[in-house]
Amino acid sequence: MSYIIAPSILSADFAHLADEVATIEGAADWAHVDVMDNHFVPNLTFGLPVVKSLLAATTLPLDCHLMIENPDRWAPGYAEAGAHNVTFHAEATGDPVAVARDIRAAGALAGLAIDRDTPMEPYLELLPEFDTLLIMTIKAGFGGQSFIPELLDKVRLARKHVNAGHLTIRIEVDGGISGDTIGLAAEAGADAFVAGTAVYNEPDRAAAVHRLRALAAPSP
Repeated sequence: MSYIIAPSILSADFAHLADEVATIEGAADWAHVDVMDNHFVPNLTFGLPVVKSLLAATTLPLDCHLMIENPDRWAPGYAEAGAHNVTFHAEATGDPVAVARDIRAAGALAGLAIDRDTPMEPYLELLPEFDTLLIMTIKAGFGGQSFIPELLDKVRLARKHVNAGHLTIRIEVDGGISGDTIGLAAEAGADAFVAGTAVYNEPDRAAAVHRLRALAAPSP
């Protein structure tokens, strides 16, 4: 199984985002961009103008995690701008399949995010419409939270369903991913990992990414 390591720039220095993304180029697979609107979640971070600027400054694929209301209105714009993967929250829309199809039609991969308190079961049958399933292992909206191991039950359920249906979809985990937790998440069935402080709190970000990738791999 190939693994995706996606450092979250939520933990980077906002005054030097282009330089901060440059520190993970050549090591990371994606750069994870947490878009928060101060409505769906209480914090306010980046929007489409920042994403467009980053797209012009890096060759890394941008993994845009939209923690916003009305993704049907806003998500396709991120795809049109050139984001690689655009993920929105199941809780933010009554028609996630329609949003996913609009994202794909605009040229990006479509991702569905499931927050901490949202059951996985109602969305399992929708997974063929998506390229990425992002399972929160914390409560969406804040960086630096502690990993909640009980939420790996959702990852196990999703992996069982994906394997049974022979689906081509990444299972991504977001929240508290570190050297101590990435192996647990991989063992549960995740194959893409968002890591913020575990990368950006380290002096050598590339080395931190390589370490996380090695820890995700199962022992021989």
